[in-house]
Amino acid sequence: MSVLTIKKAVKKIKNGVNDERVILNDVNLTLNPGDFVTIVGGNGAGKSTLFNTVTGTLSLSSGQVFLDDENVTNFGEEKRAKYLGRVFQDPKMGTAPRMTVAENLLLAERRGQKRKLRPRKLNERKEAFKILCAKVGNGLEEHLDTPTGHLSGGQRQALSLLMATIERPELLLLDEHTAALDPKTSKNIMALTNDLVKENNLTCMMITHQMEDALKYGNRLLLLKKGEIVKDLNQQQKAKLTLAELLLFFEEEL
Repeated sequence: MSVLTIKKAVKKIKNGVNDERVILNDVNLTLNPGDFVTIVGGNGAGKSTLFNTVTGTLSLSSGQVFLDDENVTNFGEEKRAKYLGRVFQDPKMGTAPRMTVAENLLLAERRGQKRKLRPRKLNERKEAFKILCAKVGNGLEEHLDTPTGHLSGGQRQALSLLMATIERPELLLLDEHTAALDPKTSKNIMALTNDLVKENNLTCMMITHQMEDALKYGNRLLLLKKGEIVKDLNQQQKAKLTLAELLLFFEEEL
C-alpha cells in the first residue's frame, strides 16, 4: 500500500484571457511507507504547488491524488487533514499566537476529529506535553503556559513540528521549514526533524534550498524543473552524489 500516489497531475493557471501557464506538467509520484523524500528546484519549479495539490489547497486541472490508496482528488483541505501534517517556512503559520504552547498541542492532538462540546482536560495533559517539549532542547518545556506569539522563531517552529507529528500523520509535509531560521537554529530543527521521522517511522516530503540538507537527509531526492520531476534518485544514487555535482546539476538543469 502506498502512502501517496499522484497520477498524471496537471495544474494550469491563467495569466491572461488567452494565456495559460503550466505549473505542474504530468507529474507522477508514489511514496511508500517510511519514504523520506527531499525536494529541490528553482523558483517556479512547482515545489509548493505540488504540496498544495496534495493538501487540497489547490485543485488539479487534471490528474488524481491518492492518500493511503483512497482517491482524495475531489476532497477539500478539511477532509484531507486527517492524513497530513505540515510545517511551513514561516514559524507563525503553524501555531495560534494567542493560545499557549499547551493549548496549541492539545488542539493538534485533536486534528481531524469531529468537533463537539467536551471538557478540555488541559491540565491532565501538561506533564506529557512537558516531556514531549523537553526533547526539543531549547527550553520549550518551560513555556507551556506562554502564548505562542511570545516565543522565539526557533521555539515556535519546533512547536509547529511537534504539533504536525503529535498524532503521527500518514504523510508529513515540510515546506522549507528551516528557511526563516538562523544557521544554528536551522541545524537544531533539522536534527529534531530527523529524530521525529525516525522515531515515528514517518513518511515525509521536505522542500529545501539547502543542498547539504537535501543530500544528508532522506532516502530519495527529487529535482523539479518547470513543473516536472526531472530526477528521482533512490538512496544508493543519492549516496553517490556529491554536493558539487548537485550544485552543478542545479545550475545546468534548474
